[in-house]
Amino acid sequence: MSAGEDAKAVADQAFARGAYPHLVDGGRTLDKASTLDAIAAAMSFPDYFGRNLDALYDMLTDLSWLPHGEHVLIWTGSEALRGAEPKTYLAIRSVLSDAQRALGPGDGRIDGWRLTVVLADS
Repeated sequence: MSAGEDAKAVADQAFARGAYPHLVDGGRTLDKASTLDAIAAAMSFPDYFGRNLDALYDMLTDLSWLPHGEHVLIWTGSEALRGAEPKTYLAIRSVLSDAQRALGPGDGRIDGWRLTVVLADS
């Protein structure tokens, strides 16, 4: 199965369980700025997003501009960034992991938002 097919399957599964899928096409994200912009676009970040790793974490653990429920961030093509800028890739992966942990199941949050991050690479 290709990365695109994997992403579609993950999105379909998310939608079927009532979650909101957000697709990041990482195939053209070869640096930090373009990756942050792609994530911001996929998640419909507000204009005040600061375009840095701290701001990424803040946005992903807030989600107040989105409907309550589970939001599934599906990042395809992340291997492009991993190959071009390995340290940037690891830093962004770390932020995504921390945000998912903060908004994961069983976290005791009562505000109604949950984040799941999926890498759908070939």
